[in-house]
Amino acid sequence: MKTRRTDLITHIAQQISSLYSPEESKTIARKISSYLSKEDEIKYLIDPNGEVEVEGVEEVVEQLKSARPLQYILGKVEFYSLELFISEGALIPRPETEELVMWALEKAKGILSPRIVDLCTGSGCIALALNSAKPEALVTAVDLSDDALSIACRNRELLNLDVEIIKDDVLQGLPALQGRRFDMIISNPPYIPHHEIESMHRNVVEHEPHMALFVADNDPLIFYRAIARSAKELLHAGGYLLFEIHEAFGEQTRLLLKAEGFCDIELRHDFRDKPRMICCRKK
Repeated sequence: MKTRRTDLITHIAQQISSLYSPEESKTIARKISSYLSKEDEIKYLIDPNGEVEVEGVEEVVEQLKSARPLQYILGKVEFYSLELFISEGALIPRPETEELVMWALEKAKGILSPRIVDLCTGSGCIALALNSAKPEALVTAVDLSDDALSIACRNRELLNLDVEIIKDDVLQGLPALQGRRFDMIISNPPYIPHHEIESMHRNVVEHEPHMALFVADNDPLIFYRAIARSAKELLHAGGYLLFEIHEAFGEQTRLLLKAEGFCDIELRHDFRDKPRMICCRKK
């Protein structure tokens, strides 16, 4: 079909207005329009009345109306200046996770060729961003999900980065890593209690992998406890342990790490001023 760019955006935005705010609807519509017309998004801003030829509009609109996330439709997501492939087998990387990467790079500054392991890697975003920013780092990425590992491997190839990717189970003590030692462990593990599902957006609950998101209500810190205990064996003395955390469990996570014997515990707020990251060291 042939249409003006502005009309295409308006049509798509109207179709998804019940799912998103007006601003979000327009942003999503512009990105999808750019994708469908194979044009740079800037053209929709500088020449909104120009005509474009597009196909498959209604098919994509139906996906959006089913709350399928924009990133899964596009098959890509921007993360720490990298363009990553993404699909339903892995969690969509968030901006606050980029902040965790920046903090990890701060901590790794004084370490020559640091050995870093990213646990619950998902798409590989953290591990790949660290390796891209610090090529001398020896980075290992770990996940239990075959789908996630496949996506992480695809991203490693697309970006031509040298990251080791292995399958292992955090809750079983990481047997594949036994005998190895690292300067840093970093993780964005599952941390959302099941009872929060009812208050979450459909695009997350219905499309993103629950394995990467949710934990039992009666033990929301299960992954943090398991990783902390493994870290006592896997880290060199003075090595760093960094986590992304649930904003409601900052103090509980701090107390857990203290009880496990870690020192120099720091809780950091994200760009929305929520406590979302924590860092500590092995004594």
